[in-house]
Amino acid sequence: MQPTIIAYLKPHCGWSAGVRAIMKKYGLEYEDRDIINDPFQFQEMARKSGQTLSPCVEIDGKLLPDVSGEEVENYLVENGYVERKGDEPEVPIDSACGDEHVHGN
Repeated sequence: MQPTIIAYLKPHCGWSAGVRAIMKKYGLEYEDRDIINDPFQFQEMARKSGQTLSPCVEIDGKLLPDVSGEEVENYLVENGYVERKGDEPEVPIDSACGDEHVHGN
């Protein structure tokens, strides 16, 4: 079953790339919202999650704040959205962003 997924992500970030890799691994459609170049998306993420760390992923209305790709994959499997695949994602799903600022400044 295809859940409704909104992902609040940075364009270039290890954590965000990990979330994208999980979506691709399972062939899931999702809305990729850029929190660096679109201040409205950042504000919406912060309002919904009550914090400013990313990625935040909303799956069928359930918000997972400050998550890694691994945590998103575990949530999807544990809640019956996907069956775990042994395939390795294209990129590491638990790599930090480095020195990029949250607000893109």
